[in-house]
Amino acid sequence: MAVLAVVGVLQGIATIGLAVALTALVVAVVEGMPLRAPALWLAGLFVVRAGLSWVSEKVAAWAGVEVTAQLREALLARWLASPAERRPDPDRAVTLAAQGAASVEPYAARFLPALVAGAVVPAMALATLVWVDWISALIVVLTLPLLPFFAALIGKTTQADTEKRWAALSSLSGHFLDVVRGLPTLVTYGRAQRQVEVIGEVSQQHRRATMATLKLAFMSSAALELLASISVAIVAVSVGIRLTHGSMTLQAGLLAILLAPEAYWPVRRVGAEFHAAADGAEAIDGILAELAPATASPEAPRPGDELGVVLDGIHYTYPGAEEAVLAGVTLDAGPGLTAITGPSGVGKSTLLELAAGLRTPTAGTVRAGRAHLVTQRPFLPAGTLREALTLGNDADDQALWDALRLVGLEGFVAGLPLALATPLGDDGFGLSAGQRARIALARATLSTAPVLLVDEPTAHLDEAAATLVHDVLAGLGERRTVIAVTHRPELVARADRHVVLTRDGAEVLA
Repeated sequence: MAVLAVVGVLQGIATIGLAVALTALVVAVVEGMPLRAPALWLAGLFVVRAGLSWVSEKVAAWAGVEVTAQLREALLARWLASPAERRPDPDRAVTLAAQGAASVEPYAARFLPALVAGAVVPAMALATLVWVDWISALIVVLTLPLLPFFAALIGKTTQADTEKRWAALSSLSGHFLDVVRGLPTLVTYGRAQRQVEVIGEVSQQHRRATMATLKLAFMSSAALELLASISVAIVAVSVGIRLTHGSMTLQAGLLAILLAPEAYWPVRRVGAEFHAAADGAEAIDGILAELAPATASPEAPRPGDELGVVLDGIHYTYPGAEEAVLAGVTLDAGPGLTAITGPSGVGKSTLLELAAGLRTPTAGTVRAGRAHLVTQRPFLPAGTLREALTLGNDADDQALWDALRLVGLEGFVAGLPLALATPLGDDGFGLSAGQRARIALARATLSTAPVLLVDEPTAHLDEAAATLVHDVLAGLGERRTVIAVTHRPELVARADRHVVLTRDGAEVLA
């Protein structure tokens, strides 16, 4: 921003110099004086001003992209480092990280440079006017404050409309996410078409809020243009009357007429850019609120390299819920395979997330080694199979093939035209649910984490593939701590420990 400030000052100097050079050229033409010197000065200043404008645009564009990228990276880093209960709702997170961070670019690239010019150029133009014609300077001093005054009044209304639009956008994002997640269920029960209508209604609310903001932006720009035009006209009439009476020289009058608009133009531009950057200003408030230091709260467990998981009197309540999902759970899982069973909704997946450090217990303590968590729907990046397997790992191709052989996918991948270089769609699109699960398990075998946490690893597998996965987990349990949430009695039979999770705690059966 310091570069933009310097460029803004230089642009102000070049603008005033250009007005002086143009005045000198016109006076030379009228009075029959040599034109070479003023023409060269005018051409040179045109080149300088064009160069400064180019530098300003390039620096502003770079600053906008850089600020947007850094804000998005800071947001994602903060959310990844925070327990799940201290992260925002998915709809707010998507809005801030996507549209929010993107809308900061015009704020940084256009509004802030305009603000710098609005603070520098009018002051320089006014100082020059005082030296050239104090009457014109007095008119500018009396009328110039009207522009920021009306811009501030309009800005308050704009801010309220922008807040409404952001609320509508957040609502639309949240509802769309919920519909996408529940689409299979909606289709099953024949309610998918109704959601099309609901999304259409929410979209119309966002459209109306957007159009109201645009209408206000056009009206405010017209109001500022009218004020500036009237003010410049007053200066021009004053100069014209005095030129007619001979109380003012042509050079002073022409220079005053050229400098007067330069005193108003930067302020008008600030008002115009404010509307374009209103979303960015609103987004920055939300982003800075997310990046602000968190208030005192229980610290998440800090995983080390110890080989085990110890949960002591764990209680956990979801944010906004009244009843605890886990109450008084105590678990001591050392090296070997620990199978966790229990009815649905009892908190088995939450227990794994607590052990992985993704959530902070409401009460109790967690001591766990560095963990690799395989969820029921593991994440696969949009890239190649090789990139999906090496996510978080540093392994060569031979190790990748060994891992695929363990989970029974070596033949499938070898039969693909590009093998490990086969591209995957977003979230593993192109693979079946069972293949995605085994790819995630193969990735887990490559991890160096001493603790492996798996959630329903055989939910989408047939008997043969499930038996293969059971063999892999039992083998990993010989050198790591493996905790598996399962409903399969075959995996429970092979476990070193069997823990039944209930509403009242955890019971170790073997």
